[in-house]
Amino acid sequence: MSSLTLNHLPIGREAVISRFLPKSLPYRRKLLAMGITPGCKVEVVRTAPFGDPIEINMRGFLLCLRRQEASFIEVLEVEA
Repeated sequence: MSSLTLNHLPIGREAVISRFLPKSLPYRRKLLAMGITPGCKVEVVRTAPFGDPIEINMRGFLLCLRRQEASFIEVLEVEA
């Protein structure tokens, strides 16, 4: 398993959220309210034409996040 931030996860790859980075404090409450919690499995589905936002699949629904918000979420890539 390799560790990276959610904004660097390639399209179609699955990962597990490991933690929020310390600089995520302004966004942490918003991310938690959307259901983004450590241990949750996520997959990047697609990106917008100019690369921002990204669409992720998690907990059975699709969610769009700005790349800046995704950069505060550390994930562990799931090996296929």
